Amino acid sequence: MGPIENRDNPLISELNNPAIEPICRQFAELRYQLMPYTYTLTWQARDTGMPLMRAMWLHYPDDKIARSLGSQYLWGPDLLIAPVFKQGAIARDVYLPQGQWYDWWTNEIKTGGQTVTRPVNISKIPIYVRAGAIIPFDPVRQYTSQKVDQPTTIKVYRGADGQFTLYEDDGISLDYLKGKAIWTKMTWDDSAKRLTIEPAAPEGATNQPSDRTFTVKLLPDGTTKNVNYTGKKVEVSF
Repeated sequence: MGPIENRDNPLISELNNPAIEPICRQFAELRYQLMPYTYTLTWQARDTGMPLMRAMWLHYPDDKIARSLGSQYLWGPDLLIAPVFKQGAIARDVYLPQGQWYDWWTNEIKTGGQTVTRPVNISKIPIYVRAGAIIPFDPVRQYTSQKVDQPTTIKVYRGADGQFTLYEDDGISLDYLKGKAIWTKMTWDDSAKRLTIEPAAPEGATNQPSDRTFTVKLLPDGTTKNVNYTGKKVEVSF
């Protein structure tokens, strides 16, 4: 038997710290808001073996700089995460591959193929979104099965064509093994400024009934449109 791992108790001064609690809440809420995106990644992992947390080279194999990086990663194909490791850091260098990238927090656009320096603090770590990304974003929940009244927002990041297939099941049963789920394909045509939403069940599966409202939000300008999706192809133009 190996030695027991030594763990220091947290400092009393850091427990129930009113300066830290809002930051913890912010990231906990972000986790729930990104649940449709992350849940889809878990389906991709099961279906294809592609991990949720991805090394840069998986999507940018021809980029010599991206291939050499071990201090930043992709969450799925569209979100670039650069963790902050140094205590008291006020800035973080982040390498952005070719293309246009949006700062998650400010929607400021950066041109890829370069390293940028992003100011940081304990409430903001660098997160960048690839232009052309389609990110489903839910209202805040307190737990995964909590029902919410507001619709899922579909964030569309202009600057390139994009595609995302949203996966949903009941989250409880094993019916997904029988092909009982909802696959919703979303395709962004950047030149036409048009989002197409349509069913996309894979071979051997059948899309379950769907009747819902999506709020489509075009970034960086923030224009929104509500669309009723009943499981049939629909187009949203801006």
